[in-house]
Amino acid sequence: MSQIRIDLRSDTVTKPSPDMREAMARAEVGDDVYGEDPTVNLLQERVAELHGKEAALFVPSGTMSNQIAIKCHTQPGDEIICEYESHIYTYEASGAAFNSLVMPRPVKGHYGVMALTDVIKAIRPDNIHAGPTRLIEVENTHNRAGGTIYPLEEIQRLAEVADERHIPMHLDGARIMNAVVSTGTAPVEWAKYFDSVSLCLSKGLGAPVGSVLSGSSSFIKKALRIRKILGGAMRQVGILAAAGLYAIDHNIQRLADDHANARLLAEGLSKIDGLYIDPQQVQTNMVMIYNRHPHLSTGEMVQKLLAAGIGLNAVDNERMRAVTHLDVNRDQMVETVEVFKKILEAY
Repeated sequence: MSQIRIDLRSDTVTKPSPDMREAMARAEVGDDVYGEDPTVNLLQERVAELHGKEAALFVPSGTMSNQIAIKCHTQPGDEIICEYESHIYTYEASGAAFNSLVMPRPVKGHYGVMALTDVIKAIRPDNIHAGPTRLIEVENTHNRAGGTIYPLEEIQRLAEVADERHIPMHLDGARIMNAVVSTGTAPVEWAKYFDSVSLCLSKGLGAPVGSVLSGSSSFIKKALRIRKILGGAMRQVGILAAAGLYAIDHNIQRLADDHANARLLAEGLSKIDGLYIDPQQVQTNMVMIYNRHPHLSTGEMVQKLLAAGIGLNAVDNERMRAVTHLDVNRDQMVETVEVFKKILEAY
């Protein structure tokens, strides 16, 4: 495999900075299963406050966070509504079915946003022939839609419907801080419409591992047990929680740099014959690149970029995804555009 010099495969590839490593080294620790790790406790308190919730729980991954939430909100045989390309439906190894014995009921969205009328149609009536709708899940920002933001007004409308029907809402907010920085809307404003919220620390925020699930005290008490069942109970994990605290304190507002780099990359690529960029998709730190080249397949293009030291992910036969983050810079965006030009002009 070629050495990747410019890694745009995901913002999960970020590495802890020297200052973050120093914070980890200094972290005070204890046994978290006993609730005695002070750094974990502080992280959980900070995230709960950030989202306006009563409590929070530190877990190893965003997938585990979402799966715990689904398990807490549902019973076997229930249905959950989610967007057709959402992370919980596409990337979590059918975890909702495996862990919770529930049926996802996906709704095809536009830029990751489900039409309210489609959600209403997807809600099951009180009928013995159908599993009851027990959860509505929203992903914000939306990964496979290209880092797009689920508009707050749409969430408000969705929450009104959910509240009328007594259906809980879960926010997969793995990248919610990108929406926060892009819109200027505070985290608590996004979170207040949801019964549970998942925040990932290891993407654009730059921590090496971990997510935090927040909700009511009773919800988190239940989530604590489910985390144990799923094998996610941890011991002296304050070392990792310290990285999360550092990320919250230092790496939220700098997400604006990632957004600017994504726009720069998108603008440059949009001028290259054989590529198409939908400008409406470039809202945060992702660029969906549509292959329109007559002779190069998407897979071939990704391999040629890799040979040139640039890492991208192929989403499908048509699309590639580039994700900006704290370990890439403006000059590298310019270089990436030039490499794309050379590759496509050669064919």
